[in-house]
Amino acid sequence: MSSQQHTSSAGNRHKLEGPKNHYLSYIVSILLTMIAFAAVLYGGLDRAFLLWFLSGLGVVQVLFQLAYWMHMKDRGHLFPIVGLIFGAIVALTAVAAGVFWTWW
Repeated sequence: MSSQQHTSSAGNRHKLEGPKNHYLSYIVSILLTMIAFAAVLYGGLDRAFLLWFLSGLGVVQVLFQLAYWMHMKDRGHLFPIVGLIFGAIVALTAVAAGVFWTWW
């Protein structure tokens, strides 16, 4: 009996959380995109700062997309997270090797 109550409350939680989290993630993504466009349109910012700022906004947006749209914040998603981290390590290693090889 208690397992049925637990499953139904978990089902209700997902039903209630889903749209709210999607709306929140969508609004944050739109705001981050608008901030990026505004920073580029302003034109008075240093180029190096602008590149770092836009890269930071991109990383934040990717994390929001993974957490809320791809549901990586939920339980049972450890294997995909490990795969994404491994892929990021391989990609960064390849980029670092390419840069090192070019500038050596």
